[in-house]
Amino acid sequence: MKIKSVGGEQGLIKMIARKPRNKNVLLGIGDDAAIIKTGKKLVLTTDLLVEDDHFSLKWSTPKQIGAKAMEVNVSDVGAMNAKPLYALVSVCLKKSSSVEFVKGLYNGINSVAKKYKIDVIGGDFTHGEKVVVNIAIIGELVGKPCLRKGAKSGNYIFISGKTGESTAGLELFRKKVKGFKRIKKKHLEPKAELKKALQIGKIATAMEDVSDGIASEVKNICVQSKYGAEIFTDKIPIAADVKKAGEKLGKSALDFSLFGGEDFQLVFTVGKKNFAKAKKLGTLIGRIIFGKKIFLVENCKKKELKKAGYDHFA
Repeated sequence: MKIKSVGGEQGLIKMIARKPRNKNVLLGIGDDAAIIKTGKKLVLTTDLLVEDDHFSLKWSTPKQIGAKAMEVNVSDVGAMNAKPLYALVSVCLKKSSSVEFVKGLYNGINSVAKKYKIDVIGGDFTHGEKVVVNIAIIGELVGKPCLRKGAKSGNYIFISGKTGESTAGLELFRKKVKGFKRIKKKHLEPKAELKKALQIGKIATAMEDVSDGIASEVKNICVQSKYGAEIFTDKIPIAADVKKAGEKLGKSALDFSLFGGEDFQLVFTVGKKNFAKAKKLGTLIGRIIFGKKIFLVENCKKKELKKAGYDHFA
């Protein structure tokens, strides 16, 4: 079905509009801007997904694309120790995009919005050569913000879960390798660790979600905190099927974790007094040290980290 068959842009807006859940939404989708009332500290973030960069129409469904676009933004809000409340969704469609594609996309967006009790309160449509989904989320701090600059020398570095799965899944798709259904799904349908993020937020000195690989996230924390780090590579939790995928692809599963991304686990630092609590929420993978260098440590041997994770412009 062609877009114009539902009344063009205004028809699409009417089709995707939902009644706000939150009483603080005074005006939602349908005007030039939304109106909300609040008296608390807000957290704002935005992230975009671009066709053939963050997703491929060859293996991602419209619903998966919409859900992923929401989850990655929820992850950013959670990493700040905040709860997501409102979303603005802007979509660039190709001329060949159908109404069914838009419905699928918003099925994914709305399913995640429902899960986290987020109101989609506005956005925009346009057209271009590739599909682009941009989402901005407004959240509310639930305590002190977890900033990258909060790490201190002697702090321990933890990771909330297994990493390298999304990158392994992407490589499996690219190389057309059969099997590995669980890993491929991790790439197609990543999930934000919001509940755990809000638990970690009570004890962390710094926190960041793993969107560009462990190496990149640790580096970001070190740069902002003005310290160095040691990453214990043999402690990084990697699933057995990710290791098998690495062998099948002729690539390092450890590199998937260090330099890949889109796992949306949480890298966080804690002081000694919260070490026991942190062990219940993640795995120890390193420590913050004096200096500015970052080292990879394995079997007591140290090697300076010369590169970080994924960079769109590297």
